Amino acid sequence: MTDPTDAVVRTGPVRYATAARFARPRPVAADDHRPSSGEICPQLPSRLDAVMGPPLDTRPQGEDCLNLTVTTPALDDGARPVLVWFHGGGFSSGAGLMDWYDGGALAAQGDVVVVGVNYRLGALGYLCLDGISEGNLGLYDQLEALRWVSTHIAAYGGDPGSVTVFGQSAGALSLRLLLEMREARGLLHRAILQSPPLSITARPRTDSEVLGRVFAGLLAEDPRTAGLPAILAAQRETASINLRRSGSTLEPPFLPVKFPAAQDGEPAVATVRGLDVLYGWNADDMTAFPVDDADPAELTRRLYEKPLAHYGVELARSGARVHTYRLDWRPAGSRFGATHCLELPLLLGTREAWRSSPMLGTEPWAEVDALGRAVRAAWIAFARTGTPGPTPAPLSCGRGPEPVWRGEPPRGGPATRPGDI
Repeated sequence: MTDPTDAVVRTGPVRYATAARFARPRPVAADDHRPSSGEICPQLPSRLDAVMGPPLDTRPQGEDCLNLTVTTPALDDGARPVLVWFHGGGFSSGAGLMDWYDGGALAAQGDVVVVGVNYRLGALGYLCLDGISEGNLGLYDQLEALRWVSTHIAAYGGDPGSVTVFGQSAGALSLRLLLEMREARGLLHRAILQSPPLSITARPRTDSEVLGRVFAGLLAEDPRTAGLPAILAAQRETASINLRRSGSTLEPPFLPVKFPAAQDGEPAVATVRGLDVLYGWNADDMTAFPVDDADPAELTRRLYEKPLAHYGVELARSGARVHTYRLDWRPAGSRFGATHCLELPLLLGTREAWRSSPMLGTEPWAEVDALGRAVRAAWIAFARTGTPGPTPAPLSCGRGPEPVWRGEPPRGGPATRPGDI
């Protein structure tokens, strides 16, 4: 049987910007025709390797990492809807170029263009230290990537007037902040936020500077010239100190810095007026971040469901058209249930990329792909129309900030297959 993803065109990596260490990104000059390095941001192993499994592909790591990839049905003037992907990883790991995030199935199924974006991570992207780094550089990288899409995506068969950004976890937190940035207006038209832990979206600048000084003390040399191994070692130690201080298994050491409450005199949420927003979570998100003697279901409600419901009310009051979702799927043989990141293989990547992923348990790939087609159809419909349309039972969707679910998800008990929920 012919794989339909064989018909799509995968282009890249493409360098969308350049940046000196701890400086804001600059668009690539028109006369700069150097091939992309293909690098991803230097990083330590992900804290979610136990859940997702370690990535099976290897990519060169380096600071010339502002690269993206485009997957399109054709290099023509098709003016297709565009979906731009911001990966998760706690602002410390991951990359849009990874095989996990291959957009082939999504592009082939929906006749859409998929863009996967690298951005700077850890101290290189989010260090806040007086005289060294202002913070939020990874966020400015994402903004520059959206500008690249606006300028160049028509040459890849995409419509710059129909851009949906979808992000998961840290990528969804980034998207939430971009929705509040005046500079991002007009660069995206719809947004999908997947399992953002909103309580850790950003830190006050004073707190960020404290952790910046902790990092600098551990590094014990000038961050502007230190070698990458030393920077990553100091990041690891900063993470340990932050965990002891915060007691949070969710909160990474490097986070965006909070923006002022208003930009140009208007409330930040006013920037979402007229946008379509889909947001949601997985029923067992917190099994990926276990806390001793705590109920993951209750933690998921407290750290995902309730903050998202409050955010949805704010969005609706500010003029956004709001839809919500919840994924209740629990793969057979998985001890994690409907955990954090579980929707990723339903949307992106390949059988090979997700081979032996612990969160998929013993679920046959045919079952994963069958549910994946339904989830991809919902995301594609949202990117085209602003509504996800009807969805299968493991994926419950609702309209407005207070959806009526099709029954509560089962709590505990044996893992179930898609048709059992």
